Amino acid sequence: MLRGLFKLTWLEIKIFVREPLGLIGSVGAPVVIFVALGRVFGRRAATTSPEALRIISVDVPVFASMLIALSAVLSLVTIVSIYRESGILKRLRATPLRPHTILTAHVLVKLLMSAITLALMVAAGKRYYPIGSNVPVIGFTLALLFSTLSILSIGFLIASLVPTARFAQPVATIILYPMIGLSGLFVPITSLPPALQRTARLLPLTYAVSLLRGIWNGDGWLAHAGDVAALAVVMVVFTALSAKVFRWE
Repeated sequence: MLRGLFKLTWLEIKIFVREPLGLIGSVGAPVVIFVALGRVFGRRAATTSPEALRIISVDVPVFASMLIALSAVLSLVTIVSIYRESGILKRLRATPLRPHTILTAHVLVKLLMSAITLALMVAAGKRYYPIGSNVPVIGFTLALLFSTLSILSIGFLIASLVPTARFAQPVATIILYPMIGLSGLFVPITSLPPALQRTARLLPLTYAVSLLRGIWNGDGWLAHAGDVAALAVVMVVFTALSAKVFRWE
């Protein structure tokens, strides 16, 4: 099984790299946005308050990291939908590979690309980002990968329900990107109206942002045990739902 998983994962990596637009959108775009926002806001850092400086130095990287996670999810939704519509999933299911091995290969590719994108973001930050920070890179990477894995489960459910590849990415975009606005990244959740506060506490991105922001600031994982538990619940629930409704053809 491991040999088959390795071969399929390597094949999916090569397919992904051969698509320039997908590679640029998933890997390049978050890095460019991170550097651009950093340079724009960095010019104002010297004249801003310490609180504003903290927001610039923390929330911009976290925002870019969330873009990495969402790009991975949109890529997954698109590729699974295309594979189903073109009959590739049906043919793969007829091979000796087990269904969970096939889907695991896709997840591994997205996590690998997320890690590569984060590494490029860190490298670009050292060269171009105007605000230095002693960030626990390994811990932050693990937090991002865990958050991405949790949100990928939602992507699988979307890919399972959307009938065609043409509508898969737009539907996923409409569902996922508005969550950023309620995640507490730009506006504190406590400042939102009560109804939106309750909605925000139901969204996985709220807990992903809290976890990423805390790890970036040097908090321990135990301090964010609630965020980790919430993301784990999201992953389990949506994975179970996807398993029930997933269509191979």
